Amino acid sequence: MLSATRDMGRVQDIATVLIRYGFGSFVRGLGVGKALERAGRVLHWQHVDDYVKLDTPQRIRRVLEELGPTFIKLGQILATRVDLFSPQYIAEFEKLQDQIPPMPFEELLPQLEEDLGGNIDEFFLEVDRQPLAAASIAQVHKAVLKDGSPVVLKIRRPGLQKIIDADLRLLNRIVDIAQSESSEIRRFHPKEVLRQFNQSLNRELDLAAECRNAERVAANLADDPNIKIPKVYWQWTCERLNVQEYIQGIQGRDVAAVDEAGLDRKLLADRGTGAVMKMIMEDGFFHADPHAGNVFYLPDNKLAFIDFGMVGRLTDDRREQVVGLLYGMTNHLPIKVAEILEDWSDNIYTDEQVLTIDIEAFVDQYSSLALKDLSLAAMMSDLMSILRDHKLILPADLALLIKAYITMDGLGRHLNPEFNTLVFTAPYIRKIMMERYRPEAIAHRGWRNLVSVTDLLASLPKDLRKLLRASRKGAFQVDINVRRLGQYVNHIDIAISRLTMGIVTAALIIGSSIIMTVEGGPKLFGLPAFGFLGYSFATVGGIWLLLSIWKSGR
Repeated sequence: MLSATRDMGRVQDIATVLIRYGFGSFVRGLGVGKALERAGRVLHWQHVDDYVKLDTPQRIRRVLEELGPTFIKLGQILATRVDLFSPQYIAEFEKLQDQIPPMPFEELLPQLEEDLGGNIDEFFLEVDRQPLAAASIAQVHKAVLKDGSPVVLKIRRPGLQKIIDADLRLLNRIVDIAQSESSEIRRFHPKEVLRQFNQSLNRELDLAAECRNAERVAANLADDPNIKIPKVYWQWTCERLNVQEYIQGIQGRDVAAVDEAGLDRKLLADRGTGAVMKMIMEDGFFHADPHAGNVFYLPDNKLAFIDFGMVGRLTDDRREQVVGLLYGMTNHLPIKVAEILEDWSDNIYTDEQVLTIDIEAFVDQYSSLALKDLSLAAMMSDLMSILRDHKLILPADLALLIKAYITMDGLGRHLNPEFNTLVFTAPYIRKIMMERYRPEAIAHRGWRNLVSVTDLLASLPKDLRKLLRASRKGAFQVDINVRRLGQYVNHIDIAISRLTMGIVTAALIIGSSIIMTVEGGPKLFGLPAFGFLGYSFATVGGIWLLLSIWKSGR
């Protein structure tokens, strides 16, 4: 239950913050307020005047900030769902940069030495007590190894797992209640978003997983001398600690320092975008948040990428679909674009004709412009607006891809205002399209499909035999899953219960009225006893019926 004793303190914290920012009705809808009041806890429902002046996206962002690590990370995941939320919400979620006051190093030290297996002086010449960065999951300190190599220690905050476990239990319960009560919330696929969030958060809690991601990207980019990925020191890396090479360079946000160092901004933009495009289009494993804070500029116009806690993955088939979408958008093929978007979504009620008309208008709008005049951010914003209008939801891997693509575009324009990601992407699209239709590639796909069909035909007799055997034994059954049928059944069940009570109450009233007219028999308060009891039961039933209708609001 949402009001489980072990989570009661956290429930109160969440409810109090929600009420403070004007979401008291949501708290009431979840039943949290009643649970806490039964437990003797006080919620201040009235003091919200200063906060309701903010617009809804701002209030939601402030709620997530105050609720701590789990909810900050949830906001960062929501910031990737440009297909679900309007630009106003995305802009607020993107402000959740996870910068919070650092913990004193002395509070981190016991866990750090436990993970190292000894006193820090045994491993490092020095450790800077002041952090380079502090976030909700971990904070980073600079150190120097015994051999003089500068490194960074990324240390997970102590006691974090217990808080996050409680928050995840509560979030699961809240999502169950919310989507059972609101068809509008169900449209956003909250269970799928929460599943994606669970996976992302658990990966980020494992600091060793970030290092494995970094090494995989480093291996994929090994042939590019202009890209650097920090070295991992595995002998001291574990779930709660990772030790990586310290990158000495110019932070991506400091364009003035880039100019002072005499670096070529246009070349940096091209090289950085080229690396990300290779990750996406060729490797299918990419840095999902390549913003300026995760990039350093090095001498000789080289770049370094850091922080691989959030990565995206694309299968070969998905990459082909992405290329087909981009090709269709830039070559006036609206039907192709619409087909791909429908394939990605599970909304079977989309009006295909209207969707195609909207896509055609979208493609027409941009097809008249030269490629160099196109804006990726504007195109993606308009495309996501169409998705939201038609209630089309992108799979999680594609949401991360679009987020990475837009972030990459922003990074390139930050360095070079004339940079255009679509112009840069065009050669990749042409290359992949040409490779897709090479005779060898066609033959390979044909052979792969032939093998699949052959395997299917070979297994068909066995499958038919199983089907017939199950039918003869009476074990053959067909399961039909109708969405939201359970909810409708519950509503019908409640309605039938009320109808039954109403009939019983009416019967008691009629029966008691007849009894009242009959002389003789036992008396109660001077009235026929059975008639009096019948009226009493009818009164109780009527009150129950009225309360049931009033409490449900229906």
